[in-house]
Amino acid sequence: MEKRTLGQGLEVSALGLGCMGMSQSYGPNPGDRDEMIAVLRGAVERGVTFFDTAEVYGPYVNEELVGEALEPLRDQVVLATKFGFDIRDGRSVGVDSRPEQIRRVADASLQRLRTDRIDLFYQHRVDPAVPVEDVAGTVAELVAEGKVAHFGLSEAGAGTIRRAHAVHPVTALQSEYSLWTREIEAEILPTLDELGISLVPFSPLGKGFLTGTVDTSTEFTPGDVRTLIPRFTEENRAANQALVDLVEEVAAAHRATPAQVALAWLLAQRPDIVPIPGTRRLSRIEENLGAVTLDLPAADLTALGEAAERLGVAGARYNEAMQAMTGL
Repeated sequence: MEKRTLGQGLEVSALGLGCMGMSQSYGPNPGDRDEMIAVLRGAVERGVTFFDTAEVYGPYVNEELVGEALEPLRDQVVLATKFGFDIRDGRSVGVDSRPEQIRRVADASLQRLRTDRIDLFYQHRVDPAVPVEDVAGTVAELVAEGKVAHFGLSEAGAGTIRRAHAVHPVTALQSEYSLWTREIEAEILPTLDELGISLVPFSPLGKGFLTGTVDTSTEFTPGDVRTLIPRFTEENRAANQALVDLVEEVAAAHRATPAQVALAWLLAQRPDIVPIPGTRRLSRIEENLGAVTLDLPAADLTALGEAAERLGVAGARYNEAMQAMTGL
């Protein structure tokens, strides 16, 4: 497996694994815990070393799953988790990045992950009530104590990134980025380049849309987050199909899958991008890993990028309630 180096020298596999979907957001959760443990361990066997979770996924159960699965393989993997939500009675009711809360989350996450260190600790969402300088300073203390190795931000704006980085080096920003979600290109990506901060794109396959497996006939199961997202209405899925058609054309020309093409486009954008596609199936992990060795010609990369820009995307990526939590 090809390796990539995030900011501050954190080496990871070129593709990571987003673990959220094993515990929430995409319909009924898997009933067989052992099956998900096998998927996580199978990913390591295939070269994946970078695993992403968060306390709020579940809440808590995703960290517990990842911890149980990867405890025997701990020295082979990089564990990323997140703080920043106020969780009460099993659900998030807002954001909370007070220093004392960050410390509580760090200690609890260490227990659930069955480890003595968090390799990458992200602020999950910006907390407008807490200066990001205080957040960065608290994480810096956790780094000094050996509980955390690297500091990250998620869905933060350029100004917030600069302020945090001035207090303690930011290793990575996790934000949504793909062929059909490119808002960060204007201001945030240049900021990351300037400061030496890497990008970890979540939803790099457009929550499944860019794989070609979602169309106007798709019926989402109860509990699937896509039922709440404007760009997944039937009307918007029809309007957005033109981009998927182009991805499929490029895939056919290279005997690849649409998912591999979408991920290869991302990987080609800069050398320190590490996407974290999520899945519950080992077969999809194997498919996604094929993107690492898919060397798309420059002409195809340009055509995909220009087409995505020209076609645009129908529908917002979040509804109003979700957008209020992004901090952007």
